[in-house]
Amino acid sequence: MDRHQTKRHEQYYSKQKLFAKIPKIIKSAGQKVIVPALQLYYAALDQETPKWAKRTIYGALGYLIFPIDTIPDVIPMAGFTDDLAVLLAALATTAAYVKPIHKAKAEALMSKWFLRKEDKDNIIDV
Repeated sequence: MDRHQTKRHEQYYSKQKLFAKIPKIIKSAGQKVIVPALQLYYAALDQETPKWAKRTIYGALGYLIFPIDTIPDVIPMAGFTDDLAVLLAALATTAAYVKPIHKAKAEALMSKWFLRKEDKDNIIDV
């Protein structure tokens, strides 16, 4: 995503819009899309993250929120590939500012939203 596209999609980002969108797409998009989005979100909250990196992050998160995609989200198996590509590109671009604490916060939130397979395996039926 170039600078013009980043700026265009950045206007669609807000915390409220992001956390309104995630519950709507969490099952269809899955953890592969949501985890990088959350890692970027937490990196953007960090005061040590430079403004250029935050703009990149907000552009990528805005793309996820934006209702019109290159590949419509309703297409099974392919609908979130463009969103994932944009998020991973932003993650690669800003990787130096995505700290282990940001990743840990994303994982903690994901564990609240998804019951992991290993957790399901440890449940004892009575």
